[in-house]
Amino acid sequence: MADEWKAPAKTSAESADEKSWKLLEKTLLAGVQEQRRSRRWGIFFKSLTFLYLLGALFLLSPLVGMEKGASLGSGYTALIDVTGMIADKEPASADNIVGSLRAAFEDKKVKGVILRINSPGGSPVQSGYVYDEIRRLRGLHPDTKVYAVISDLGASGAYYIASAADQIYADKASLVGSIGVTAAGYGFVGTMEKLGVERRTYTSGEHKSFLDPFQPQKPAETQFWQSVLDTTHQQFISSVKKGRGDRLKDKEHPELFSGLVWSGEQALSLGLIDGLGNASSVARDVIGEKELVDFTVEESPFDRFSKKLGASVAEHLAMWMGFQGPSLR
Repeated sequence: MADEWKAPAKTSAESADEKSWKLLEKTLLAGVQEQRRSRRWGIFFKSLTFLYLLGALFLLSPLVGMEKGASLGSGYTALIDVTGMIADKEPASADNIVGSLRAAFEDKKVKGVILRINSPGGSPVQSGYVYDEIRRLRGLHPDTKVYAVISDLGASGAYYIASAADQIYADKASLVGSIGVTAAGYGFVGTMEKLGVERRTYTSGEHKSFLDPFQPQKPAETQFWQSVLDTTHQQFISSVKKGRGDRLKDKEHPELFSGLVWSGEQALSLGLIDGLGNASSVARDVIGEKELVDFTVEESPFDRFSKKLGASVAEHLAMWMGFQGPSLR
């Protein structure tokens, strides 16, 4: 009988290779299993977060749909904050303030509107828009009074807005007034000459680049720009006189419209304000409805972030470079 065939014995090297492959195989399988477990846990936690947000939205949905102050009694005072720079795409933009004003006037439970102001001013266009809208709404709703209450600062464009109200209140130490116009920039002509840098500007229109900070000023253009500021200043003065009327103690006061800022106590003696107080005291003692309901438009964090990275960046850069329009400050 022939000898039975036997497989050749493995050498020590082949045995070591086989163990290495098995170890590698186990390692790879363990990695795959770990990835699968990680995916499953990831899906679990994402689903849990989604369910949590969905539940929170469900619970808050009645509050989201509820009108401002709907749970309160028969009446309350509407509060609208005017804080910071008055400018387009800012919290105190005309669109935001006007939207808040319209919502407050349309609310049947609102017994009075308080504009709580803490602002250095800003754009004459934005301020004028709010001023005109306040006077229009007052005409449509004569029974709903508007009260401007200045906290720390109500200057320039902020006072422009306040002068449209039925009455103005401030603290005795508040800063009030600054009825004037400014347009600021920089001049880099001397610096360019020292650095040996030549400015090359190509324009169509004789005065197209008259605000260019890298070119020397021309007397005729400076005089023209001053006339623009003077015209805007006269518009400001006219609006304040129309809004305050005979309450201004001395309309011909040599410094009343000079751009100076006054304390609340001084402003009261000049007729720039009607009394001393704050939002709570005006709501309680003047309007007679101490309950305050905030009608201020609030932007979402995403909107604020996108605006900061968008048009406002270019706008502020242009202002810094000297291309700034008139400001009520």
